[in-house]
Amino acid sequence: MGYQSTRECIQALEKHGQLLRITEEVDPYLEMAEIQRRVYQSGGPALLFENVKGCKFPCASNLFGTPERARLLFADTYDQVAALVSAKADPAKFMKKPGKAMKAGLSAINALPKKVGQSMAPVFECRAKLSDLPPIVSWPDDGGPFITLPQVYSEHPDHPGKPLKSNLGMYRIQLSGNEFERDKEVGLHYQIHRGIGVHQKLHNDQNKPFRVAIFIGGPPAMSFSAVMPLPEGMPEVAFAGLLAGRRFRYAHYKDWTVSADADFCIIGTIKNELKREGPFGDHLGYYSLDHLFPCLEVEEVFHRKDAIWPFTVVGRPPQEDTTFGEVIHDMTGVVIPTEIPGLKAVNAVDAAGVHPLLLTIGQERYTPYVKTIRPSELLTISNAVLGKGQLSLAKYLFIVNEADDPSLDIHDIPAYFTHLLSRIKWERDLHFQTETSIDTLDYSGTGMNHGSKVVFAASGEGFRTLETVKPDFDCAVVAPGILAIPGPAFSGYDAAPPEVEAIAEAIGERVSVDDFPLLILCDDPAFLAKEFNNFLWVTFTRSNPARDIHGVGAVTKFKHWGCTGPLIIDARLKPHHAPPLIEDPEVTARVDDLMARGILSMR
Repeated sequence: MGYQSTRECIQALEKHGQLLRITEEVDPYLEMAEIQRRVYQSGGPALLFENVKGCKFPCASNLFGTPERARLLFADTYDQVAALVSAKADPAKFMKKPGKAMKAGLSAINALPKKVGQSMAPVFECRAKLSDLPPIVSWPDDGGPFITLPQVYSEHPDHPGKPLKSNLGMYRIQLSGNEFERDKEVGLHYQIHRGIGVHQKLHNDQNKPFRVAIFIGGPPAMSFSAVMPLPEGMPEVAFAGLLAGRRFRYAHYKDWTVSADADFCIIGTIKNELKREGPFGDHLGYYSLDHLFPCLEVEEVFHRKDAIWPFTVVGRPPQEDTTFGEVIHDMTGVVIPTEIPGLKAVNAVDAAGVHPLLLTIGQERYTPYVKTIRPSELLTISNAVLGKGQLSLAKYLFIVNEADDPSLDIHDIPAYFTHLLSRIKWERDLHFQTETSIDTLDYSGTGMNHGSKVVFAASGEGFRTLETVKPDFDCAVVAPGILAIPGPAFSGYDAAPPEVEAIAEAIGERVSVDDFPLLILCDDPAFLAKEFNNFLWVTFTRSNPARDIHGVGAVTKFKHWGCTGPLIIDARLKPHHAPPLIEDPEVTARVDDLMARGILSMR
């Protein structure tokens, strides 16, 4: 289909019955975001807000709200791109189907960017000011309006004007607020391990101005490619061309490279000084707080004459970015195991905020002549995983042996936990990395980007039959072998160890490790037990492994920590944690009214 703009994309979705037009005036402050969240949660259509309060531009959201809709947007190219990806995973198998291989090979021409003149670039049709753009605020304590579907484009300083040496990433942009000078500056937030950071360092080292372009809208393949975990050396604009079935078109404006088909483009130069960006309600379900980040001094704002502003909303999963992850895994999941020998499957658990919890399945091949009774190669694989791209941001890494249950589904998360907990030995199978880096957005650690990691490795025959009957004390059964137990409000890490030790001593007399090997100390056991996703979210976003893992019968031997009784994870809210996201009740009431009047149809 090769959509050239957001408007073309909208028209196609409407033709397929996948669009809801909202003609009623809607406020970009909180209302639009809450509508988006509700429609997404209901599996509803894409949304076109035609009457945005105080703004002349229509806005679109939920474009990628379901995997089926995402595949619809790329219907003409999805299979070909998946075939090219699978060719990397298994070239011999790919070449056994010459017709498919030839078709996929011919489509590779679309990976080559195409330069056009400014007169052939619709993005240059109109100019605007930053204050003309939709000031969408998603959560009550956000520091201002943000661009939530930006395509942030940067180039290598040694290859200016060369898209094949570029980086395209989705790094949120704060349009105003804090100390940003109105209509002249925007905040640029990027996390550790991002390509734009490499470019910025190179420009700084060479004392060259770091020019950046921010594209909004245009071909939907551009937004999708900006979040793709592509192998190093493959530029996102090349992948976007493949996915769009149409070469990435670009033009030059002064010293900037600009996406010719974008709906909007902001160009500018990164300033030497940092400015405070945030807070922002983020995808872990908490606010990321205000911190010093790069600031872009804006040169120009361009847009199409028929421009539509696409946006999304993030928050506690699942949200629309969950769909991005599902489609990315569907398209590229076959490749990851081929890049790490012995790794068979990976699941970055969305309900736990993606980076905090990684489930994996590996192979034990070190001793083929005996049945493996303890993790060996699994630990080697774990080290490789923690050194691989964005997988390296994992805080909890769980790994099990494929041979112990070849039918185990990496995406059946409760079954995976049952499999691991019936095999793991706490005195042997925990492996910590203390004082290391974690995700920028994770506030469970000891400081920004600072925390710890732990590997849970389980191999061999199951030797526990996990219990599901609630013991006779104040607790709640989350799942087989997992108990949520209440604790006093967290008062600090000086008080926590003796406090948890006292709880462990009391619990150890009443709970067997073979019945309930995993205990979660929390503020609200009933909440954890209500849904397995609640357990995943609370446990793995509110704990720092090295500080918050305790155990009954804990012992350190030759610097290896373990325990003979149940493991305890302290997942209470702590004073240094960022606050969880809560909707504004007045806005909720207004959206309820819109629904009651039939203005919003969920399907």
